Amino acid sequence: MNGGRGRFARGAVGIGISVVALALVLRGVDVSRTAAVLATAVPGWLALMVAFQLADVSARGLRWQRLLAPIRRVALARTFDYLLVGYLANNILPARLGELVRSHYLGDREGVSRTTTLGTVVVERTVDTAVLVAIASLAILVLQVRGAVASAVLVGLALSGLLVVGLGVALVAHRLPGAGQVVALAGRWPRVHDLAGRLRGGLAVAGRPRTLGQAIGLSLLAWSATVVATAAAGQAIGLQLTTAQAALFASGTALSTAIPSGPGYLGTFELAGVGIGAVLGLPAETSFALALIVHVSVLVITSVGGAIGFVRIWRRSPARRAGHLGRLLERRP
Repeated sequence: MNGGRGRFARGAVGIGISVVALALVLRGVDVSRTAAVLATAVPGWLALMVAFQLADVSARGLRWQRLLAPIRRVALARTFDYLLVGYLANNILPARLGELVRSHYLGDREGVSRTTTLGTVVVERTVDTAVLVAIASLAILVLQVRGAVASAVLVGLALSGLLVVGLGVALVAHRLPGAGQVVALAGRWPRVHDLAGRLRGGLAVAGRPRTLGQAIGLSLLAWSATVVATAAAGQAIGLQLTTAQAALFASGTALSTAIPSGPGYLGTFELAGVGIGAVLGLPAETSFALALIVHVSVLVITSVGGAIGFVRIWRRSPARRAGHLGRLLERRP
């Protein structure tokens, strides 16, 4: 009961933040001018944007498969299904609960501990955030950006550093002074001890240099595709963004999704886009249009892909196959 109330409260807070963010955006832009900018979008550039967004998702699916490889070999097509179902859940649910959803489905269908699977997701998110913040930091250095945007990126840099340190500590925790006493204490609660061991099993993939290197390389590939997609979206509405400008816009809006908000990061993404556009000297209506194009496209791609992935997972469900086999046997004479 209390857990349900807590989730409801977090969801309500997130929706409230999204509403406030949207109100701030709409107060500072002329919606009719934004609509006029959107009406000028060139289909060819939009198609190129979508192509690179698909490349981004593809790199992320391959990255997760490589992180899972030391634990269990999972076919790439199935990995994509679980990943996209998680993205669909993130579009519908608050607080990035989609990460738990994809861990659940992969663990359940592939015979891997869900907690261990979640450990690989933690590694993935840590690497992804570190690469993203590095790109944002490089962009603000090249563009010599100061003010709130630069401060936000520096905060992100500090947080990503803490994530990396935390992951490192988790990997070597059993060697630290007092580890034996902690293990003995945890042994009083076998369930907690078991879950901690399984989680560490997933986190341990970060201790494999080759696996970690592949994850970093694929993260760079994914974010490079996102930067190109952002530049293409800008070209679609007549904006010729430099690589650094596209990188700052892409990384800044992506970092905004870490802010607790409603489903699909609605409002916070657009507010970040308008704020970054102001730093780049863009009209608010143009920045808003650019953020809308990128955001809506990502939501459509991940939602449609997630729906397809869910159907594919359901069709492969052992329980469904068993039920179908049972009905066939009942029909036999």
